[in-house]
Amino acid sequence: MQTLLFVLGLVLFLLGMLTGLAVPAVKNPRMGLASHLHGMTNGPFLIVIGLLWPRLNLTHLWQVVTMALLAYGTYANWLAAQLAAIWGGGRKFAPAAAGDHIASVAKEGIVNFLLASLAPAMLAATIILVVGVLP
Repeated sequence: MQTLLFVLGLVLFLLGMLTGLAVPAVKNPRMGLASHLHGMTNGPFLIVIGLLWPRLNLTHLWQVVTMALLAYGTYANWLAAQLAAIWGGGRKFAPAAAGDHIASVAKEGIVNFLLASLAPAMLAATIILVVGVLP
């Protein structure tokens, strides 16, 4: 699990760097910058959790659940902002970054789903991690 967290973190960090190069080319550069920053912060976050992993006192099932929640939450965060940047969406949950951009209803729905679903995933993962590091 620790190695998987390292790989997921490094890949997300790489995606964040590549996203930064694409900021001028997307429909909404502000959301492109947000996607870049999500990759640049969530990638190292996964690496740090990988370093913490050996200290966790969790059953295998809870480790798998936590890993899935962390992977989904961090990658959904990057993807939602990237899609919003490309499509010009994200107005409901990120109005400051979306500005005057509005995507089609279907595209906004995808971005909204990702943004709304990643928050509980990350909250749950963080609570499990806190419980897992307690003596």
